[in-house]
Amino acid sequence: MAYQRIRQPRLSDVIEQELERLISEGTFSPGQKLPSERELAKQFDVSRPSVREAIQRLEGKKLLTRRQGGGTFVCEELWQSFSDPLLDLLSTHPDTQLDLLESRHALEGISSYFAALRGTEEDFKRILDCNDLISEAQKKGDLHAEARAVMKYLIAVTESAHNVVLLHIIRGLETLLEQNVVQNFELLNRRSDVVEKVRKHRADIVEAIVSGQPEKAREASHSHLAYIEETLLELTKEESRRERSLRRVQQRNEEQ
Repeated sequence: MAYQRIRQPRLSDVIEQELERLISEGTFSPGQKLPSERELAKQFDVSRPSVREAIQRLEGKKLLTRRQGGGTFVCEELWQSFSDPLLDLLSTHPDTQLDLLESRHALEGISSYFAALRGTEEDFKRILDCNDLISEAQKKGDLHAEARAVMKYLIAVTESAHNVVLLHIIRGLETLLEQNVVQNFELLNRRSDVVEKVRKHRADIVEAIVSGQPEKAREASHSHLAYIEETLLELTKEESRRERSLRRVQQRNEEQ
């Protein structure tokens, strides 16, 4: 019987696969600068030519890009699955904002579930730190800083779920999600009781995650988003009634 010869993989192939893994799992994020060839060679305990060959192939796959005199970076376009015109369209259409909020039920609910199930102590610390950033932004009254902090929190939760598909979906929707959060806050922040309720809901989610209670984390996430959705609909109706009243007053003043 003739046996097929077993070929050892080339070092550059192994390095390429490892770098791909680090990119796919989010360890290297879009726009992030990679360590130098020298540092990578030291970390992998290989020669610099092997590292260079792996990087060149990843450049060919459009996963990495070199900047003259600046180093090697993960391509920023890697997770930009929505074009700017589409983002503008979706972000300005009221019905789409509600659709996005409904979609967040599935994404954030399952991410919270798996984060509680699979998260490490390091993951939980990052989630807690991100939640603290949200509180700091709230105290300053900076809606855009708060929205950015919420996105960091959502990404931290999704990373803690250790599911690369979920992570890439959230990354791809990041800009759209942040715009949605800002628009929601602009309405929700009109009522201090609502702001406090939202803060309490998020605290419940965090507590369920870091205490390792998957079902409770998922339910807390759904309750949080359902409350936001119901409150936004209520506030939108109030705004519509207010505008209608103002138009009537204006019309009567013009008739007098």
